[in-house]
Amino acid sequence: MMTFLAAFLVFVLVVFAMSLGWIIKRKSLQGSCGGISSLGMEKVCDCPEPCDARKKRMAREARRIL
Repeated sequence: MMTFLAAFLVFVLVVFAMSLGWIIKRKSLQGSCGGISSLGMEKVCDCPEPCDARKKRMAREARRIL
């Protein structure tokens, strides 16, 4: 039980330390690399045409909307 409490305390302290920027400056977290757009990609998969599994998923979503 002592190990669990120690691990929980460490976890809470880490979360608190990560939130100090927001607590002090009200500044939200942001990425450091600029995301996918900085690599010249418009989307995660930069394929010219989606794969078969993606096409099926898109068709199911389109049917669900209608």
